[in-house]
Order: sequence, then structure tokens, then C-alpha cells
Amino acid sequence: MVTKLTLAAAICLALPVMAHAEEQQDPNIKARIALMDLYAYNIGVLGGMAQGRMPYDAELAASAATSLYHLARSGSARMWPEGTDNFSVEGTRALPAIWDNMADFAARAAALRDATETMMNAAGTDLASLQAAIGPLGAACGGCHEAYRQPQ
Repeated sequence: MVTKLTLAAAICLALPVMAHAEEQQDPNIKARIALMDLYAYNIGVLGGMAQGRMPYDAELAASAATSLYHLARSGSARMWPEGTDNFSVEGTRALPAIWDNMADFAARAAALRDATETMMNAAGTDLASLQAAIGPLGAACGGCHEAYRQPQ
């Protein structure tokens, strides 16, 4: 029979092991996962408005688009050192093709920066402007993911 004390002891013993496993993940991978989560969060707001799943709110749209603009200029290139692909380490979906064609990867990052600037200039204007900018933004994200991210 498992008592509350036994269960508590088991949890306390497991926590350091779980924390140690998380500490072992490459900080570059942790950072880029966090970056992608922030992209997804803000694109979710804009996409929700563009698709009518949430009401258009100019202030919220402008905020999400401005966040994307700054995220795309955050100096994330340092988060992609060689040897952090999904064939070399666990915990990432980054394909080795990134490092095989770094020039194309960098060009796609530049396209994302351009698309976030367009979105930042459009999002708070009106719904039609946001809707016009969401396609190129999605294409910039999706084009890179199709080429350089392992499918789930």
C-alpha cells in the first residue's frame, strides 16, 4: 500500500533526476524552442483575428505584430551552432539540412524579418490589412519549417 509519505518521498527523489535531465539539454536548443513558442503565441493571435476565430482588436494586433518584429531581430543566429540537429542530439526537430545550406537558411530568416515588418505596419491598421499580411508571414514561417524542421 502506498502511503502519502511514500509517495512524497518518491516525488522528492525523482525531482533532482528530472531537473538534471532538463539541465542537460543544450541551452541553444532550449532558447530556440522558447523563441519558436513566442513566435507561435503571437502568430496565433494574428491568425485568430485574420480567420475570424477572435474579434479584431487593433491594439492587440499591433502588440503581437510588434513582438514578432522584435523576435525576428533578436540575434537568434547564435542559437544554431553545428551539432545541434535532430540527428546529433535529442530534443530538437532541426534537420541537418540547416547546416548543409546555411545560406538558404539565412535567406529564409531574412524573409521572416521582412514579413514581420510588413505585419507590424499592417496589423494595427485594420482587419483587411492584417489579413493581407498574414499570408506572407505564414509562408515565411512555413517555408523554413518545410525545408528545415522534422515533421511531428
